[in-house]
Amino acid sequence: MANSKLTTEATAPHRLHDDEKDIASPKSSGSDSIREYNATAVHQDGGILSKLRNIEATMDRRFGIESEAIDRKLPEERMVMTWRETLTLATLWASGTMNLSCFATGFLGWEFGLSLKQNLLCCIFGSLLGGATSGSMAVFGAPTGLRQISISRYQFGWWFAKVIAALNVIQQIGWSAVGCITGGIALNAVADDGVSIALGVFIIAFFSMVVSFVGLKAILPYERWAWVVYLVVFLVILGQTGRFATNDLAQDPLTGMNLTAVVLSLLSIIYGSSSSWALVVSDYYVLYPTTISRPKVFILTMLGIALPTGFGMCTGAVVASTLNVRADWSEANEKSIGYLIQEALPPIGWGKFILVLLVLSGINCNIINTYSAAISCQQFARPFAKLPRFIWTVICFAVILALGVAGRDHLLSYLQNFLSLLGYIATSYFAIVLLEHFVFRKGDFRNYDLDGWNIPARLPLGLAASTTFLLGVAVWVLFMVQTWWVGPGARQIGEFGGDLANEITLGVTLIAYVPLRWAERKYVGR
Repeated sequence: MANSKLTTEATAPHRLHDDEKDIASPKSSGSDSIREYNATAVHQDGGILSKLRNIEATMDRRFGIESEAIDRKLPEERMVMTWRETLTLATLWASGTMNLSCFATGFLGWEFGLSLKQNLLCCIFGSLLGGATSGSMAVFGAPTGLRQISISRYQFGWWFAKVIAALNVIQQIGWSAVGCITGGIALNAVADDGVSIALGVFIIAFFSMVVSFVGLKAILPYERWAWVVYLVVFLVILGQTGRFATNDLAQDPLTGMNLTAVVLSLLSIIYGSSSSWALVVSDYYVLYPTTISRPKVFILTMLGIALPTGFGMCTGAVVASTLNVRADWSEANEKSIGYLIQEALPPIGWGKFILVLLVLSGINCNIINTYSAAISCQQFARPFAKLPRFIWTVICFAVILALGVAGRDHLLSYLQNFLSLLGYIATSYFAIVLLEHFVFRKGDFRNYDLDGWNIPARLPLGLAASTTFLLGVAVWVLFMVQTWWVGPGARQIGEFGGDLANEITLGVTLIAYVPLRWAERKYVGR
């Protein structure tokens, strides 16, 4: 697309496309009227959807319940920057990542047979790599005023961006289910089996839905400070258990290719945990000024994700290592991670108090996931955008609850499989978005037709991006390591296979996207 055809935020409103005519100017026909809602034409005809949209608008006026969430936020609609908003760039993610799920992930290195030092190194470097991936996507929110899935349309086109939206919903709902399971396990231990894990899953999912229901006006202030509590909690856990930490193993240490394979697989899992935010991170920056420093956004977001995630996982790794020398703690861990924490933090009342706080930590993560899943649902298709966000939030709650209850007895295997898959998606996605931005749009947001974000004819077809992404999927299958599948390429490393899906996917994407996109622009013209 030639620069002369591109529009920016300063241009006049776009000429309406055929399927948008009459949206901007509501007009009545008896009791029926047409107006614009989430950049989509809707009939306010007194039907059930009309009533739901009216309810949403009323709740927005009276209580600040966010309505029309996927609309592009224009420069004049942005908030004024203060030190609190700057702090939120990091602390939003610190609150969302420093939780019991993160702590449990730190046990995987011990499960795989790594020493404490090896496990800590994987936790630190995997978190930094994943945080950088998510941080690189964060810079797109403020300049465009668009949610992350809407931004995807400028690379993947109108149609394949729906696939990205679907994948994002799956991963946000799945990650929420993990948070509900860990919270449910902790609540079960607090109540000494008096509360079932299934009921605990429901409680976490419900309270997460309530905050997500309100929207950004509730999420940003809450998440800005919630991390302080969990930093103190993890410091307490380290203080009471750290003296028992050991680098010794209960079995012979891994060596050679077997060690390489395990390290690659663990790095993939930890990277997936931090990089999973790449498909939602811009959702939370659409109200920031367009002039905000992009390096600041990248650095604060990266550190806000990587440091708390790494710290939480390292805490889990330290506690896991103690199981090699504390038989009583190992026995408690066989019941659940909740009983382990309770046993390791005497006296009994103190351990229960810490567990209650960790139960609440699951809500912090799930708030973000549930909110982003709901607005991604609205971008599946125009009819989906007509259904208010708060209804999608309730639907996502129901699915999260079902998954959480179904997977409540298989936490570590859930983490091992699910987090790796998140990393594969994020690797393909972020590489394509950055290549499009820096190679073909010269790193300049003025080269985006921002007024045309919801008009298929003004977006790329997405042939290059979709083809490259599908090539990445083929690479995942060949080089992934899951409990249910080990790719033929991965099997070549060690006895159990080493996960190389992210590394090979990145290489294939870097090689394939540029020539394919060049051809698309040359022969298609956009």
